[in-house]
Amino acid sequence: MPGCADYLAWFARLMVACALGLAVPVWAGPHDGYFRTSDGVRLHYLTAGQGPTLVFVPGWSMPAEIWAPQLEHFARHYRVVALDPRSQGRSEIAKSGHEPARRARDIHELLNAIQAESVVLIGWSLGVLEVLAYIDAFGSDRLNALVLVDNSIGEEPPPPSDPTFLPRLRKDRRTTVERFVRNMYKTPQDESYYQRITAAALKTPLEASVALLGYRNPREYWRQLVYGTPTPILYAVTPRFKEQAQNLKKHKPEVWIEVFEAAGHALFVDDAARFNALLDDFLFTKLPVAGATTR
Repeated sequence: MPGCADYLAWFARLMVACALGLAVPVWAGPHDGYFRTSDGVRLHYLTAGQGPTLVFVPGWSMPAEIWAPQLEHFARHYRVVALDPRSQGRSEIAKSGHEPARRARDIHELLNAIQAESVVLIGWSLGVLEVLAYIDAFGSDRLNALVLVDNSIGEEPPPPSDPTFLPRLRKDRRTTVERFVRNMYKTPQDESYYQRITAAALKTPLEASVALLGYRNPREYWRQLVYGTPTPILYAVTPRFKEQAQNLKKHKPEVWIEVFEAAGHALFVDDAARFNALLDDFLFTKLPVAGATTR
């Protein structure tokens, strides 16, 4: 079964450490990793820990470091990897490839670079569409589970949109991005944090940013991918996507859903303790262990 050997090996190490009274490995900070894609773009990722592999994909123009609360928490028991997608974070600015198919291939090539035969893929915002595009291009055989965080999955009803965002982005990019970043949170963050995330977002060139907002696949495309995968799914959302989550649960009862009523778009930062506990429970239930099988 995919991933079972990796998980059992990690679990055995953990049990031995506990039996001998040894310290369980703790957070020591992430390390930088790089690989070159098949079209020649140098991509950066953060990694830490050992065990079953969790791969985190951030959203539109966001850096890998936005997953810091998850990297620290899950590195205690897992190998965690957070990708800086092309033209984001510390990855190289790419001249092309800002569409779902190429970004999905980047994820595939990341998994090859880190030699991950089985993973849990966790996508947030635009990253939701990109991990679904990965499934369309490469299937789900490598996936132990799929975590989709706060974006539409093509289920009903369609979310409200803001037709003014793109014109505002073109007219005054800095102000628009600054407001976008601040509006991702309902819990106040340190001013230095806002500035760091904003500065990272502004590294993505304007035309790349616009291209990333122009994914033209019909809503049915994403919905069919969600309903067609046998991979266990967790769908964690803010109220904007609450009805989509409820409809998904109605038609695909095995899916886990969670609505973060009081959190902003970056719910895994706004309410990191709750998100981490939810993901802990989901992984404990869904990852292959002795006597269990993957779907």
